[in-house]
Amino acid sequence: MTAAVAPPALDGLGDDLAAAARDEAARWDRDGALPTGVRRAAAVAGLLTADLPVGHGGLGATPAQVGELCARLGGVCGALRALVTVQAMVAAAVLRWGTAGQRARWLPAFARGELLAGFAATEAGAGSDLTAVDTRIRAVGGGRQPTLELTGAKRWVTFGQVADVLLVLGVLDGRHTAVLVETDRAGVTRQPVEGQLGLRAAQLAHVQLDGVRVPAANRVAPPGFGLSHVAATALDHGRFTVGWGCVGMAEACLRDMTDHVLTRRQGGTLLAEHQTVRGLLGRAAVDTAAARELAARAARWRAAGAPDAIAGTVAAKYAAARTAALVAGTAVQVLGAAGCAPDSRAGRFYRDAKVMEIIEGSVQVAELHIADHLLRRARAAGPGGRP
Repeated sequence: MTAAVAPPALDGLGDDLAAAARDEAARWDRDGALPTGVRRAAAVAGLLTADLPVGHGGLGATPAQVGELCARLGGVCGALRALVTVQAMVAAAVLRWGTAGQRARWLPAFARGELLAGFAATEAGAGSDLTAVDTRIRAVGGGRQPTLELTGAKRWVTFGQVADVLLVLGVLDGRHTAVLVETDRAGVTRQPVEGQLGLRAAQLAHVQLDGVRVPAANRVAPPGFGLSHVAATALDHGRFTVGWGCVGMAEACLRDMTDHVLTRRQGGTLLAEHQTVRGLLGRAAVDTAAARELAARAARWRAAGAPDAIAGTVAAKYAAARTAALVAGTAVQVLGAAGCAPDSRAGRFYRDAKVMEIIEGSVQVAELHIADHLLRRARAAGPGGRP
């Protein structure tokens, strides 16, 4: 099946913002925050939920266009790409599983940037295994205004310091349930996370929910669908955009290395003439190109609604995150002191890439998903069949 041709008007989506951010990203990383003006610029440009249908305020961008957007942003600032990722994760979940009323209420506000969204799933005892979430949700009151009350502690919420609404995963009557919680409600407290390894400008927070009450209409999908459907949709979108962001990081590091070895001399000889350095560049180039190909395949499968689209996204994110970590590490090595400087893009990406190997499913968990998919296909094909 041939994927739809991308609308020409959206080619180069995010180019202007990426160009403007290129010289500022190191400062944002040092300051530990993405400026409000940058978030507003992303919203005005339509980048926060670019793949939402036009009728819901989005640009109707294809998966390939969203991927390239995240590669462009990821190639300058991981936190800027993360802003697009988390907003789109929550929007994708509401679009897929929300009611008509919820879509009308929330999606245009997400698209315009009037509301900044966060995804609150991880807990101290629930990271890769979200079945272990312990946030309690209970129905209180009744009649014409039924209410839900949430109590729990969420950790590592991207842009949790400034988010206006959180998509919270919890348990209601023993069933996983997803609820939209406005952060200005009584009982919501936020503890900023500072000095973490990577994504330092993504304004992470630990969020405490102490008897927070929201209308029952804020529940997204029926109880029991919170993890398997709502959170799964958000995480799938997150893996896709994280993977493309990692492609952008690897490509940026490869460019930085190439430029450096063509101008830097050692013992009177250009670094580019050293066999060892050329070998490092060659491996980095092949790894980066392979990651891009897997990300592009995932985009094609998503556009076509292919049965293997989710598995393809897992594989792409896995490969791209590992590649970003390897190529960024190589870049720091090749650049030497310049790669270790406080404002070094390679150094910043070296830290960010390690985080990318953990979020939205660690590389070890991804390996299990990929193997499970391979084995299911092999069993379905039967002896001698092609998996």
